[in-house]
Amino acid sequence: MTTPNTTGAGQPEFKSGGHPRKGLDTLIHSPVRFSLLAALRNLEDVDFRFLADLLEVSDSTLSQTITVLADAGLVTVRKETVGRRTRTWVGITKPGRAAFEQHLATLQAIVNSGIPETAGSAEGATADKDLGDVT
Repeated sequence: MTTPNTTGAGQPEFKSGGHPRKGLDTLIHSPVRFSLLAALRNLEDVDFRFLADLLEVSDSTLSQTITVLADAGLVTVRKETVGRRTRTWVGITKPGRAAFEQHLATLQAIVNSGIPETAGSAEGATADKDLGDVT
């Protein structure tokens, strides 16, 4: 994690590697893709219809989102026929889970980068909350 030092003017100065935002995965950072991976993070395979309702997106948007993530190897898609209907199930892969966890760690680093490094301050106590616990 990149932690800031402060310059003489009190402005954050980042160690080598620059600002943590440079570590964000642009594939995951899209709001719908991020929300989809967050939903799949703690679940087994999930039904397409359930996901569309949960994320409040159209079938077309969800389908496009799933295709992008599946092409990148972050999710799996399984189809099964039930009667005359085909149901689509979506699950997160191990690489998808790892990429999402890394993305969360980068977001946490960004949050922490704006916090003064003073122990025991009210701001420091707030910074200790971990984004990884948000589902």
